[in-house]
Amino acid sequence: MLNNRYVRTIILSRVLLNLGIWVRNFAILLYVTDMTNNDPLYVSLISVAEFAPIFLFALIGGTFADRWKPKRTMIASDLLSSVSVFAVLFALIYGSWHALLFATLVSSSLSQFSQPSAMKIFKRHVPQEQLQGVMAAFQSMTALFMVIGPMIGTFIYTHYGIETSLAAMGMLFIGSGSILAMLPRDESASATVQASGFLQEMKSGLAYVRASRVLRKLGGAFAFSGLAAGLIQPLMIFVATESLGLEKSDLQWLLMANGGATLLAGAFILAIAKKTKPQILLVIGLITSTFGTVGVGFSTSLALSIPLIVMNGLCYPFIQVGIQTLLMKNTEGAYIGRVGGTLSPMFMGMMVVGMSLSGILKDQMSLRIVYGISALLFLAGALIISPLLREARGGKSSPKRQSLAGKDVLKEGQNG
Repeated sequence: MLNNRYVRTIILSRVLLNLGIWVRNFAILLYVTDMTNNDPLYVSLISVAEFAPIFLFALIGGTFADRWKPKRTMIASDLLSSVSVFAVLFALIYGSWHALLFATLVSSSLSQFSQPSAMKIFKRHVPQEQLQGVMAAFQSMTALFMVIGPMIGTFIYTHYGIETSLAAMGMLFIGSGSILAMLPRDESASATVQASGFLQEMKSGLAYVRASRVLRKLGGAFAFSGLAAGLIQPLMIFVATESLGLEKSDLQWLLMANGGATLLAGAFILAIAKKTKPQILLVIGLITSTFGTVGVGFSTSLALSIPLIVMNGLCYPFIQVGIQTLLMKNTEGAYIGRVGGTLSPMFMGMMVVGMSLSGILKDQMSLRIVYGISALLFLAGALIISPLLREARGGKSSPKRQSLAGKDVLKEGQNG
């Protein structure tokens, strides 16, 4: 897989991009808390600037990614992100620290154009049997930066300050774009895509998802698992302090155990990628998360909670890699951007809903009940996906039928 020039180049580019994003996240967070004396309003605005573009631009960015040349789109996104960072650095020097929120907003918005372009390149240039391995490699990289990213971002800010952090972030984005420039030239867009209008393409993308039974089920799994994850994500600190009787500072060890397990699971999936169907990975991840979530919510023993937290960390890549691989394998290349732009906000949107409800539900009910609800949502996601297991065994899924369906949807979209 790593002998593939496209995979190798994009992964190397994403290493620099992820490093820049984590430097951004922690440098801006720490600087804003220093400037506002931990004002929760400004801290929450950082999260809004980071997540809002997913809802606003995911489908738009995915549609443009299907229209534009992917290499050029990714390079332009990285370079424009770098320009915005240096513009913010210039504004910061002259005393306008509020512009830091703008840097987060711009780079997060541009990623909605860059990410589907990378998926489009993989769809074109990676053999079908290697797609799951590529998704696992990306998940491993994400997990690695979940572990080391906060440390790197905090170190650079505390030792060198916000100006150096922003400059480093801008240079990392430039480095990412420079690496992408080594990719071969883009193929020309198809005449069909060039002839149709933007709104018509967006509608045909939505129609494509509605017409695909597999993609509809993936959307349901995205929504349920996002809501389940969102409900419990803010409550880990209460697991540490209330259930286990630990200090707040001990939360870092629980999170590190979870992140380390996520990293190991990504590497494990990479090793078994050719032998295991994505449907199986997804169902295993959702069902195991069901039991692990119940266990973490009800456990009062550190010796029991740590293995359960590790088990949940191991499951996360199974869910993400399974969904992404199924999405890639069941979507034609011309629709990759729009399908991703339609389904990705389902996970993030429901996750944000869950995070906003978790504190209220805990106050009204209890920590155990909220974890129980989350477990039931993971189970619901598994039940939605389970018919795909039977279809995989029976060989019912047909790439040819999927391709014909895509052509029908495109024809409908062109006819209005």
